[in-house]
Amino acid sequence: MPKRTLAGVTGALAMTTVFAATATAQGPERLDVASTFSTNNFLGAGATHFGDELATVTDGEVNLRVHEPGDLVPAFEVFNAVSTGAVQAGWDWIGYWAGTVPVTNLYGALPFGPKPEAFASWMWSGEGLSLLQDAYDQYNVKVLPCFISPAETGGWYNQEIDSADDFDGLRMRISGLGAKVLNRLGASTQLIPGGEIYLALERGRIDATEFSVPQVDQAMGFSEVADHYYFPGWHQSASWFSFIINKDVWDQYDEATKARFESACRSTLQWSMAEAAAEQVRVINKLEAEGVNVQRFPEPVLKTLYATWQEVLAEEKKNNPRFAEAYDSLAEHADLVREWYELQEVPRD
Repeated sequence: MPKRTLAGVTGALAMTTVFAATATAQGPERLDVASTFSTNNFLGAGATHFGDELATVTDGEVNLRVHEPGDLVPAFEVFNAVSTGAVQAGWDWIGYWAGTVPVTNLYGALPFGPKPEAFASWMWSGEGLSLLQDAYDQYNVKVLPCFISPAETGGWYNQEIDSADDFDGLRMRISGLGAKVLNRLGASTQLIPGGEIYLALERGRIDATEFSVPQVDQAMGFSEVADHYYFPGWHQSASWFSFIINKDVWDQYDEATKARFESACRSTLQWSMAEAAAEQVRVINKLEAEGVNVQRFPEPVLKTLYATWQEVLAEEKKNNPRFAEAYDSLAEHADLVREWYELQEVPRD
């Protein structure tokens, strides 16, 4: 076996160092992420959790710097900024981009849709992710759905909803397909950034709002400016949040690193599903103890909302083939999941 000289060893080490630097340099070591949510609440915390997971699985070679809403670009401009490359990456609620990518209405806020477990199964084991990515490709955006919240609440109201007629003339902060349903019932709806909702309620710009799950709503202080907290969240059976990255940036990473992004994403999804449900009940109990009027919509109201949703759904499917394809795929997958759980149901009395 030939002897290795000191010069040879030094040269080999130098080559190894160069190779390691090159491998790391295939993609940015740090990504600036424009978040649409404050990292101080559960929704924005998903971005920091994803960043922590990513740093772990890449041994610190890729890190995220998550910026608060508005620090890099206004919250509602994150998608366009990532698309053009003005911002490397973003953390979002998928439904914010429905004006640009209509199919995201389905992913962000689907009225009377399946439970989060079925939705997550479709996203990662069905056609959900491929259909979403196909819609994003033309905008030069890579998407990783990393966080799902349970059904949102029905919202905070400054008046009781005793019948569907009470929606007529109601000014409400609500977005997406649920807004289309309420508009048909005479409501005036608008989309207001999360940080502006409290003042809009306090100053009477709106009469009602939906935003998120109780854990987040409590932190927003809505109980201070609204009297009635309604359930169920008929308009949003599950909510998807995602990490988006400019595809030119994404393509700089090798396949192994891309797979680590996905692993961190799946881990964050599991965290969001594990954390959410029980905590919402704890928060509701606290709100009730503080005097918040927690109540369900009357059944006739829910039936009217559902019937109106069927009208909106038919129109959406007719006007948007991509939406129709995604909806039918989700419904078929959710039916399989529901059938399985129904088959396994056992008596509990």
